[in-house]
Amino acid sequence: MNVDLYQDVILNVDLPEHGLRAGDVGTLVERHDVPGKEVGYSVEFFDMTGRTVAVTTLPSSLFRVPTSSDRPIARQLVAASGS
Repeated sequence: MNVDLYQDVILNVDLPEHGLRAGDVGTLVERHDVPGKEVGYSVEFFDMTGRTVAVTTLPSSLFRVPTSSDRPIARQLVAASGS
């Protein structure tokens, strides 16, 4: 996959440990090349007010580039209830 830094990408999988779901949009902020491994990227995810909610390093197979058929949606973060 040919992607540029600071490009938006769409997450393909849920990452509950980061509070992220498939379909969330992030921005590529760093590329990681490791010989013999899949290219990885640090991806920063923001809320709708521009605050960073997660930064994680992902292999490029876990996200995709947006297309003209993608539509943005909003979802609210539901806080886990305590027992």
